Amino acid sequence: MKTKHLSGLLMLAAAGCLPLGAAAAGDPVAGKDKAFTCMGCHGVPSYNNAYPTFHVPKLGGQHAQYIVDALKAYQDGQRPHGTMHAQAASLSEQDMQDIAAYFSQLGN
Repeated sequence: MKTKHLSGLLMLAAAGCLPLGAAAAGDPVAGKDKAFTCMGCHGVPSYNNAYPTFHVPKLGGQHAQYIVDALKAYQDGQRPHGTMHAQAASLSEQDMQDIAAYFSQLGN
């Protein structure tokens, strides 16, 4: 009886780890190179674009899946922003995962 409960708990614990592994699908080392152009705006603390005036969010420490979802939304036009649309237009799924992995591990 105890082994059934223990094995059940182990399976639940392992299943709980799956989403974490799935979120880490990208390679942060490859992402650093791929995010080079992103750093011009997103790597500057408290950066505001001059024209049109808007605050550029800092991405360091952001959840990887949020970054991937945002890049996909820019790519397909669900998020309207000319510069970000142009940046995301040619990114592959792996590029997005790598960039997201890089930014997510930067910290706040």
